[in-house]
Amino acid sequence: MSNSPLSLTEHNSFVELDARARVRALLDAGTFRELIDPFERVTSPWLARQGVVTQSDDGVVVGKGQIDGQPAVVLAIEGAFQGGSLGEVGGAKIAGALELAAADNRKGVPTRAVILFETGGVRLQEANLGLAAIAEIHSAIVDLRQYQPVIGVVAGSVGCFGGMSIAAGLCSYLVATREARVGLNGPQVIEQEAGIAEYDSRDRPFIWSFTGGEQRFRTGLVDAYVQDDTTEIRNTVAGLLRRGRPEVERSDQYGHYLERLSSYDARVQATPDIVRQVYHVNHLNSAGAGHE
Repeated sequence: MSNSPLSLTEHNSFVELDARARVRALLDAGTFRELIDPFERVTSPWLARQGVVTQSDDGVVVGKGQIDGQPAVVLAIEGAFQGGSLGEVGGAKIAGALELAAADNRKGVPTRAVILFETGGVRLQEANLGLAAIAEIHSAIVDLRQYQPVIGVVAGSVGCFGGMSIAAGLCSYLVATREARVGLNGPQVIEQEAGIAEYDSRDRPFIWSFTGGEQRFRTGLVDAYVQDDTTEIRNTVAGLLRRGRPEVERSDQYGHYLERLSSYDARVQATPDIVRQVYHVNHLNSAGAGHE
């Protein structure tokens, strides 16, 4: 990775883009068409009742178009709105788009899907409805991946947590940057339950050493570890789509993961190296090239 002044000026950050710009960046030029755009004013009916300012797209952008000339739908969560949390409307937009893509495939139209995760999980103000929507997303991913690979991308430091981390785990392939984090529970939740001595949520190097993109790649839970560069991320996504469906989906390998976890002695304090040893994955064999 070059740090020359020229390479820095040529760098085009994907993380710095908002959700809509990220969708445009992944789709072929001139093919982007937004479904349920902000002008339709489909907002959360619950936030205003609690004094929270709504957003006209509820923090989710659904773009239809093409990637490498093939039909695709790209779904992006806006991490800057309510921490990327998902409620009834945003969750329904993602689930509905995935269901439409599966319906396309049943009609012979090979629509693929890319999900850009930037989310802390369910929106607490809409907990029950949000959880139901996330469950529908899980079901829709499993349905669509019968026909086409579903690609997940975690790029920014908001990361991917809660029920949406399960959605990420259900994706056929997962792409992450060094800035990204992926985990079921967020650092503050773990600290609250286990205590600061066990897990200090303010210790950023510690947090990233366990849940950061590089660690997830080296333990085989992420398939491609990439730089925060728009062109590299687009090329990686396109390459994974060209690969087609994996022989075995990661979530279908649960027996392997349970076996590996059962080998760990929980009386021993975990370290990033121990976690890598438990999973015992050669990261060079995964779907994408990694960066040191």
